Amino acid sequence: MKTKKSAAQLLLECLLAQKAEVIFGVPGESFLPLLDALHDSPLRFCNTRNETGASFMAEACGKLTGRPGLCLVTRGPGATYAAAGIHTARHNSTPMVLLIGQAERGALGRGAFQEIDYKRFYGDEIKHSEEIHDPRRIPETITRAYAAATQGRPGPVVVSLPEDMLYEEVDAQTEAVVPTQFCSSGPEPSGLAKAREMLEGAKTPLLFAGGGGWDENARKHLCAFAEANALPVAVSFRRHDLMDNHSTCYVGDAGVGMSEGMRRAFKDADFILALGVRFGEVSTNNYRLLQCPLPSQRLIHVHPDGEELGKIYRGELLIHASPKSFLEALADETLKGDLDARKSWCGQLRDEFLARLNCPEQPGRLDMGVITAWLRERLPADVIVTNGAGNFASWPNKFLLYGEKARLLAPQNGIMGYGLPAAIAAKLLNPERLVLCFAGDGDLQMTSQELASAAQLRAAPVILLLHNDMYGTIRMHQERRFPGRVSGTRIENPDFVALARAYGFHAERIEETGAFKDAFERACASKSGALLELIIDPEGITPFERLREGGGLVAG
Repeated sequence: MKTKKSAAQLLLECLLAQKAEVIFGVPGESFLPLLDALHDSPLRFCNTRNETGASFMAEACGKLTGRPGLCLVTRGPGATYAAAGIHTARHNSTPMVLLIGQAERGALGRGAFQEIDYKRFYGDEIKHSEEIHDPRRIPETITRAYAAATQGRPGPVVVSLPEDMLYEEVDAQTEAVVPTQFCSSGPEPSGLAKAREMLEGAKTPLLFAGGGGWDENARKHLCAFAEANALPVAVSFRRHDLMDNHSTCYVGDAGVGMSEGMRRAFKDADFILALGVRFGEVSTNNYRLLQCPLPSQRLIHVHPDGEELGKIYRGELLIHASPKSFLEALADETLKGDLDARKSWCGQLRDEFLARLNCPEQPGRLDMGVITAWLRERLPADVIVTNGAGNFASWPNKFLLYGEKARLLAPQNGIMGYGLPAAIAAKLLNPERLVLCFAGDGDLQMTSQELASAAQLRAAPVILLLHNDMYGTIRMHQERRFPGRVSGTRIENPDFVALARAYGFHAERIEETGAFKDAFERACASKSGALLELIIDPEGITPFERLREGGGLVAG
């Protein structure tokens, strides 16, 4: 039955029909009717302190759930701040829908106050953009937005909402709006048969997993298939949680700071099965990991987006399918071929990976190597770890192990400030789980105001803040190229403990290794969330390199 309602009310009903539960944003005058409709809606609006934080929270939500994370921002400046989350969602292959207030329809094209053409502004960073001028098309537009965000390679979608359109009353049936079904393309039988044949002929195969569109079942299928057939599995940058790291077949990540052992594994492999991976600069070690365009190894590339197939490398077999559907088809397969050779090869790579978990003694009174080794034994099986960008991220990315139930939320685009907002979103969705955020002193201050959002939303993550008074990654590159000439990379920091306490967090300053264990237990017991400020020696610029007196780097 048709009923009269405002366009804003219709929009919310359509979002609820898509099973939306939470939306992150900063209130704006360009969508006041929508804020009013939210007053009586079960859709929870989580207001943040900046649109960048809101967009990061929405991206983290999408990555955790597989359904589009929702973000609501105002026109102009609000949309520009949210571009950080759009860029992150695109590189992380995360489904996300960004709703943006817009100037009134009659003023568009005149350079109205805060007007932006969002399709041009975001360009190819988004999968789709639409501006709703006719409120009767709201159901159609929201359905299309959810479909575009989730199908193929998942990613961000933008829907802009002219202010006056939201006030209109409209006859519309939301009964016709059904939740978007997440379809996943499947491999052809001939492709499966060829893949099986190639796998069975390999003596030193390597499975390379990455990208978006994975779920719990896909992860389990990957692990089961690998273990049943002695197939080593490497993961792409910051996708450690795609494979149980405790499995004898997990051999590490191919990302920033790629180890010599990982590069050698790709070089010595006679066959590579790439599952969902986008062959970008990081995953290919600046396109040097594999010979371009025709690798010397036999290559099968499985990807849900046809545009990624053959884009960089000419694989012997290109399969247009999601990793989920491909692994479901192979889940119960027992491969023929030289099983003993595969076991020997897999065991070698696994031993090399385990050896890399041991790092040299760190300089100063607080040793992150010791602390991270202790966390490997202490963290619960279902921990959610988040981090932003900086050399500090080596600790959660290189020295923790992610089990079957653990998750890692981290930006593949190397953006600073992501870790705290992601931890807030994760804690909102999973209040019973430990959410542990790793941050650097420069990294945290990109979004530190979101500590206020955490307090207001009653989200209580534990934050490990690594403090060394510098932008460490840039200082590292500086010392490599211009040794001793420090420019722009020193930081004068606030009192982080006082700052966190001002926001209602439990906070402590830790200056030596022995004080960490008890402080961490107190942090985990806190109901308010906690920040532990870890004072690390600037000399230990990476786990394996030291700042040399007078400039430059030396091996640790």
